[in-house]
Amino acid sequence: MIFARVAGTVVSATRSDGIEGARHLLVEVCTYTGEPSGSYMVALDQHQAGPGEMVIVSQGSSCRQTEQTVQKAVDALIVGIIDSVEANGDVVYRS
Repeated sequence: MIFARVAGTVVSATRSDGIEGARHLLVEVCTYTGEPSGSYMVALDQHQAGPGEMVIVSQGSSCRQTEQTVQKAVDALIVGIIDSVEANGDVVYRS
């Protein structure tokens, strides 16, 4: 699982993922505290994440294990929107 922050929307006239109504977002990989890394990826959004929200991204074959993505061309999937992160007894991120 990867922490990332939503940076924008990706629009494409044609796609090969075969998922009706799919929405793809540009996300920036970040630390568990929300610090940006400067590394970006495109992820399929099934949770209606908004700009600036911190999300959890799954990559690879595990992305293709939901009802909507099984046997589809998906490599990165937003699997959750983060409300808070606690580390060593301290809240290090809160939305």
